[in-house]
Amino acid sequence: MMRNAFFPIFATLVLATTAFAARFDAPMPASPFTDFRQQSPGVTHRIRAQDLPAPFATRAVGNGPHMVTRPVDAWPKAPPGFKVELFASTLKNPRQIRRAPNGDIFVAETAAGRIRLFRGTDADGKPKQVEVFASGLDAPFGMAFYPPGSDPQWLYVGNVNAVVRLPYRNGDLTAHGHPETLLDLPDGGHTTRDLAFSVDGKRLFVAIGSASNVDDPDTTPAERGRANILVVKPDGSDKKIFAAGIRNPVGLAVDPQSDELWTSVNERDMLGDNLVPDYITRVQEGGFYGWPWWYIGANQDPRHAGKHPELRDKVIVPDVLIQPHNASLGLTFYDGAQFPAEYRGDLFAAEHGSWNRAVRTGYELIRIPRHGNARASGEYQDFLTGFVLDDGTVWGRPVGVAVAADGALLVTDDGSGSIWRVSYAPDQRAAHKH
Repeated sequence: MMRNAFFPIFATLVLATTAFAARFDAPMPASPFTDFRQQSPGVTHRIRAQDLPAPFATRAVGNGPHMVTRPVDAWPKAPPGFKVELFASTLKNPRQIRRAPNGDIFVAETAAGRIRLFRGTDADGKPKQVEVFASGLDAPFGMAFYPPGSDPQWLYVGNVNAVVRLPYRNGDLTAHGHPETLLDLPDGGHTTRDLAFSVDGKRLFVAIGSASNVDDPDTTPAERGRANILVVKPDGSDKKIFAAGIRNPVGLAVDPQSDELWTSVNERDMLGDNLVPDYITRVQEGGFYGWPWWYIGANQDPRHAGKHPELRDKVIVPDVLIQPHNASLGLTFYDGAQFPAEYRGDLFAAEHGSWNRAVRTGYELIRIPRHGNARASGEYQDFLTGFVLDDGTVWGRPVGVAVAADGALLVTDDGSGSIWRVSYAPDQRAAHKH
């Protein structure tokens, strides 16, 4: 998904002429592909590279979400034993979310150009204190505390056009001083610029999405240097490409145990309903993931037929393939102790939801179980659903996810301007709390 940039493309898509409700007469997609009608907390999915259909097996459709105000009886659905509460509301475009070492929660309100801080949780699951930590930023998204550990000195912020940092010490409620620019970045296109530090703090990873759906960098100057994950020193120097061919690596997270970088990726559109799968994967240093010439291994994009045959056998197949057009955004490792033991070390990822699929997919939070291993098996599970109503209208769109100090999950939702809190409460009958 690309914010703002795809609207002109809609004019060139083959648009369905019937109302969305009529599409429910269509058969369910063949396994392993699914849509929102089949989502349910705890259901496991797995897509393999050999499951992919041929390009253009279905036509491209423009089917962006029809947003509505959340009905009073609509609420996110979690697996049995989990409680969902509305942590915060009336936010402006809440996107990425991070936990500070002291437990404070930082949320980038991207459209508002600010970062909001939430402190504590009261008996009703609401924050005890809310402040604006910084404002006047340029579409901020990524945030990272430096140095890693218990005593940070800086908050790094991924603006749309630069990596900046603000002085920060534990307990600060507002920023003291002006942003210091460390690294200029290409503006526009896919606008999320996520950040993550290696465990030792010596390397800063920076995500840069493409400027387009599938333009060729060989002939499109605007694409050069994009669709990569960069790595720099903490002062912004010594810039290198860590991994390439990643169309839009929206979310970054470093495994606190192995120090491996993971990313959540929006793949390309307009090849049909079931191409190309979005994915979540460990990022191999020096690796190439295919964009724009290839995808998911040795599958050539027909719009670039015959180009770069030397790259065919170098394309890495990602660890976890998820539904095409899901728009996978933020991700985090579960490092808390509140959830059952089998959740520890697993990943959670926010799926913003499709615009290029006949029947919607995404609009949920998913879990990547690792079963106590460092590697993912390739499967994922629906975890938090219910953001799409039965008639196909949409009231919520998950963006970011973080683990709070008490072990609950916090999920930003820029569709309803909210943050949802998911806690484990197996002895409580109430599935949610208004």
